[in-house]
Amino acid sequence: MSVTKPIKCALVSVYHKDGLDQIIKKLYEEGVGFISTGGTQAFIESLGIPCGTVEDLTGYPSILGGRVKTLHPKVFGGILSRRDNEQDRLQASEYEIPEIDLVIVDLYPFEETVASGAEEQAVIEKIDIGGISLIRAAAKNYRDVIIVASKAQYAPLADMLAAKGAVSDLEDRRFFAKEAFAVSSGYDSAIFNYFEQPQGEHYRIAADHPMPLRYGENPHQSAKFYGDFSALFQQLHGKEISYNNLLDIDAAVNLIAEFDELTFAILKHNNACGIASRPTVSEAWTAALAGDPVSAFGGILITNTRLDKETAEAVNTIFFEVIIAPEYEEEALTLLKQKKNRIILVHQPSKISALQHRSLLNGVLTQEKDLSIQTPSDLQPLTTKQPDSRETEDLLFANKIVKHSKSNAITLVKNKQLCASGIGQTSRVDALKQAVEKAKSFDFDLTGVVMASDAFFPFPDCVEIAAKAGITAVIQPGGSINDKLSVDCCNEYGLSMVKTGIRHFKH
Repeated sequence: MSVTKPIKCALVSVYHKDGLDQIIKKLYEEGVGFISTGGTQAFIESLGIPCGTVEDLTGYPSILGGRVKTLHPKVFGGILSRRDNEQDRLQASEYEIPEIDLVIVDLYPFEETVASGAEEQAVIEKIDIGGISLIRAAAKNYRDVIIVASKAQYAPLADMLAAKGAVSDLEDRRFFAKEAFAVSSGYDSAIFNYFEQPQGEHYRIAADHPMPLRYGENPHQSAKFYGDFSALFQQLHGKEISYNNLLDIDAAVNLIAEFDELTFAILKHNNACGIASRPTVSEAWTAALAGDPVSAFGGILITNTRLDKETAEAVNTIFFEVIIAPEYEEEALTLLKQKKNRIILVHQPSKISALQHRSLLNGVLTQEKDLSIQTPSDLQPLTTKQPDSRETEDLLFANKIVKHSKSNAITLVKNKQLCASGIGQTSRVDALKQAVEKAKSFDFDLTGVVMASDAFFPFPDCVEIAAKAGITAVIQPGGSINDKLSVDCCNEYGLSMVKTGIRHFKH
């Protein structure tokens, strides 16, 4: 039997009608008849096109406040009947069930209703029953029926009609079925996640329309991003974003979110290589760059304030991949756009999930994001000498940075400026040595510098190294059975130490 199928009868029942008129007119020109309900029927008839009603077909009106319209054997029989099955044809004839060759339907806007903050009853009423059933039925019987399950598929349908008329082949129908199951699975996932929160007993996620990336972690790897990047950022300029760009952008926005003061940060491979808080954005940039002017090459720049012309002139002197700010002066943009590949992003306020997901082995890890932010009241002094007000501010500043640095990590800060960090080391001693040597290589005077560690000190060796370098205050989570050894060492060398009780591992 031929896999080419004519379209003779279409069932149309949609919430979104924009863009549908030309399709209806084309189908009518091709001799297709229509069955519809309520507002869609009125829409079709407003085009001057006759339309039968589901009520006339089934002999039942729309009931229960519109909850039951199409749920009837004469509707679903017409969709599910197998044209090449003799028994199906006999039963369809016996019960006067017309064949339905095309179903155009969409779903109530459930996710939009949830996002609006509507009360639960309003949300529940946007759980589509008839529409989702029509989609599944028509997609299941794709060998005979075309299903158009969202307005996103109006364009492919219009293209098919323009090329072939009211005829489809198996490849067309299978494509639309695949798209329909993407719609239904995504819709059900959204409903499930509404009911699931916050238990986390099951894991369901659905995402559409992936953003193509230049390449993956390496150029020989292909990659896509599933998510709504445009909800968070507006790209004003530059090349297509890569997988590594996204990782750095994510790290940058998570870091800058920690700071209420005017701050500028430079990141490389997901870690801060420079960050400072200052009264002006130009001063913050200068101080951030001083933290590691070498690693800044090819980095990601981010600030939490408007980028002005003066700062744009300064940053324009180095090569960097991406710059992110909440807004830009026009003159600043003109300067920054001089490099055609430079990615310029506007960071837009948006609600972010409180969960993190990571694929590994044959599954997915989920965890709550580390949203803990310590304040002076969270600091527990451990030593005879206590940090002064300047040191306390710097300790909290350093602690925010180490929270967003790859473990094992040590950060050195003075006057709200990152002097150096040791990151991603297998030994905390190595991380501290790396930080000290790096700070010295950029001519920082470590006298009065404070140190943050992402985890406790199992031995006092780090304290000894810090004291000899000129470091005067230490912040760490505590929790080692040997905490007293480190505290005693601080007292011996005259350092102050505070603990937070919160570890900040980052892998």
